[in-house]
Amino acid sequence: MKASEQAATAWRRSGTRGFCVALACAGALLPLGPSAAEDGSPIFGVHIPDGYRHWELIAPSHETGEFNELRGILGNPIAVRAYEEGRLPFPDGTILVKLAWKREPSSEFSGAFVPGRPTTVQLMVKDARRYADTGGWGFGRFIAGRAVDRAQHEACFPCHQASVRDHDYVFTRFAP
Repeated sequence: MKASEQAATAWRRSGTRGFCVALACAGALLPLGPSAAEDGSPIFGVHIPDGYRHWELIAPSHETGEFNELRGILGNPIAVRAYEEGRLPFPDGTILVKLAWKREPSSEFSGAFVPGRPTTVQLMVKDARRYADTGGWGFGRFIAGRAVDRAQHEACFPCHQASVRDHDYVFTRFAP
């Protein structure tokens, strides 16, 4: 598929041009590559993957309450294919990356919100054998390119297990 066709496909899937533009612009503020998190996440050893910023958008999301965040969930080609095929459980090699920013009112368009300062990069990596105790998923949560503490990582799977066990522990649904 040509780059222009890929862009058109991502455009159709995103549903909202303004959000995608803001997502792309604000994403430039986040750290790239595994060197930003040399030790990986505690418990799981998950690293921020090279090239993730070029992956397809699976869905945007908005977290209200104390988080007050705009989020974009990206998937590697294995994840995208699984979503397109409606495949559950997700196959090994699936990687989902959630980029999150504080939600701020737009200074240019009344009633609109845009990404503010980046808050986290969060990952889910599917490897059924390596992460058998956590539904086949390894988790990573990074702030400013550094993995957060062990206690925060211990909270990942219980939340997913309690809420989305029947969707292979994944909250995100594919945005049409």
